[in-house]
Amino acid sequence: MQVPLLDLKAQYATIRDEVVSAVTEVLESQLVCNGPAVRELERQMAEYCQCAAALGVSSGTDALLVSLMALGIGQDLPACRTGGKCPGSPEVITTPFTFFGTAGSIWRAGAKPVFADIDPETFNLDPAAVERAITGRTVAIMPVHLYGQVAEMDALLDIARRHGLKVIEDAAQAIGAQYKGKPAGAFGDCGCFSFYPTKNLGAMGDAGMITTQDKDLAARMEKLRNHGQSRQYFHDWVGGNFRMDSIQGAALSVKMRYIERWTERRRANAERYNELLADVSQVVTPVARPHCRHIYHQYVLRAERRDELQAHLKDRGVASAVYYPLGLHLQDCFKGLGYRKGDFPQTEKACDEVLAMPIYPELTDAQIDYVAGQIAAFYA
Repeated sequence: MQVPLLDLKAQYATIRDEVVSAVTEVLESQLVCNGPAVRELERQMAEYCQCAAALGVSSGTDALLVSLMALGIGQDLPACRTGGKCPGSPEVITTPFTFFGTAGSIWRAGAKPVFADIDPETFNLDPAAVERAITGRTVAIMPVHLYGQVAEMDALLDIARRHGLKVIEDAAQAIGAQYKGKPAGAFGDCGCFSFYPTKNLGAMGDAGMITTQDKDLAARMEKLRNHGQSRQYFHDWVGGNFRMDSIQGAALSVKMRYIERWTERRRANAERYNELLADVSQVVTPVARPHCRHIYHQYVLRAERRDELQAHLKDRGVASAVYYPLGLHLQDCFKGLGYRKGDFPQTEKACDEVLAMPIYPELTDAQIDYVAGQIAAFYA
């Protein structure tokens, strides 16, 4: 049996006519950049995430960057009018166990990424480690809701309040995830989502979204995503071209009708894996905290002899992936930050053990049974 890690064609086949119709409408209107289709998606996202505003942007990475810019992190926005910069390097605390765009956005904004280790059960930021990492230069915390489970936001928000810090949620993998009944993206100053095609809500290319409860901040971000313009050819700030294409807005609006159905299927698939792997002592199935709604962007095992298991599965037609093989603190581009191997033991241990299994909604029970059976056979 062949079991891919993800099958985008299978999902597209179920909604093809709706997507083609929505995209054709955009093409016929020729309002193809940041047009009415994007406004509709923004309305849907604000409602879904229980936020005051949502702004479509060009990617999840750009969502992080625009949020940092709008909050004045790494640059003094009034000073930008004359090309000025804040002195020194403000610090933003985040996790070293995530996709590169998280820390890369902090760097690009002109701030310094400062890493804190993870909770070994959830792979999310450990609040105690965050508190230890705070210095006099810390200005923000950027938690990542990794694999589809919201970080411990009560503790992180308490830390932020006590120290006067901004909070930017990297919710790229967490659309529909909840913490104590509240959606990802509704906690911090900003919530940042990715619609890269492989995400639970995937575009037909790159796209992203920012959510916020602050309408004044939303107005600033709306300008920044369009070169800082207040009106055409008049610029309040130095922004960028971070606009969302209307074709992406149209396609994503169609997919929003199905996001809950797809999420529940992912959760059901995860539960089936959990049952089938319960007696395989060499793997640890994902820990879903009881106060969280895990949406399983990835179903990630901790596995003994991980690399051998991955090779075994590949030989038997089962695709898998390692998210992520090297902590950001050890990446060559961040050598100047001064981190060394051993600084974040939980992150480094996770890098050696994690393995993501197929979890997409169109996966069949027979495929899940086959994958779990092959894992059990390897250890047997």
